[in-house]
Amino acid sequence: MSAPGLATKAVGEDDCWPFGTLLDSAAIPGGGHLHLYRHEQDYEILFGEEQLMGSWAYRSEKALATLVVDRLGERANSVLIGGLGMGFTLAAARAALSPAATIVVAELVPKVEAWARGHLAHIFGDSLADPRVTIEIRDVHDLIVERRGEFDAILLDVDNGPEGLVSLANERLYCNWGLKASHRALRPGGVLAIWSAFRDDEFAERLAGAGFDVEEVREPTGGGDDEAPHVIWLATRRD
Repeated sequence: MSAPGLATKAVGEDDCWPFGTLLDSAAIPGGGHLHLYRHEQDYEILFGEEQLMGSWAYRSEKALATLVVDRLGERANSVLIGGLGMGFTLAAARAALSPAATIVVAELVPKVEAWARGHLAHIFGDSLADPRVTIEIRDVHDLIVERRGEFDAILLDVDNGPEGLVSLANERLYCNWGLKASHRALRPGGVLAIWSAFRDDEFAERLAGAGFDVEEVREPTGGGDDEAPHVIWLATRRD
C-alpha cells in the first residue's frame, strides 16, 4: 500500500528525492533490506519498493490488538506480538491490557528497535519503557515453538499477509504445522490474530484445519476512503 501522492524510488538513487528522504536502511537476517523514509511529517518503512507500513495509516494495526482484547477481556494476561513496526499495535495493546499483563514483542531486525528509540521515538512515546513490555530481537517463530501454552494471544504483523514477504522463513508461520505450533503456544481459548493487506480464503481454511474457530474482520486503514480495507483473522484455539 502506497501513500496517496507518494512514490517510491529504486535503491541506490540519491538519498533525497522529491517525495521524501531515506533516513536509514537495515539488513534483514537471511537477506534483503528494510528502508526507513521520511515524507515531511510522515514516515514509511519499505521492503525494497514494497511498503510495509506508513505512519499516516495505522487504524488496522491498532485493531489487531483491540479486537483481540475485546474478545478475551480479563483473560488477556500474556500477549506475544510478532513485529515491532512503528509501534501502533504495541501502543494499542498497552492501552487495552491490564496493569498486570505482560507483552513480549519479537522483532527479527535489530535496527527496527534502534529506529523506535531514534528516528521514530516521537511515534513510540513511552511504549518501550513500559515495565510490562519485553523486546526480544529474534524470530517470532522460535518463540512460538519454545513457549507452549504460555500466551493468551499471539498477534502477527510481520509481512503484508500470510506469506513470507520480508523473510522466506516466515512461511513457517502460515503453513499447517506452523499454525499448529501457534495453537500449542496458546492457552485454552487463546486467540491467534494475523494482519493482512489482502483477503485469502485458502488461508482462512488452513486456520480452521489447524484447530481454530476463525473470524475474519475487514478493517479500514485510516489512510483514505479510496484504500481497500485490511484483513484481520481472529483465530480462537479450539480444544
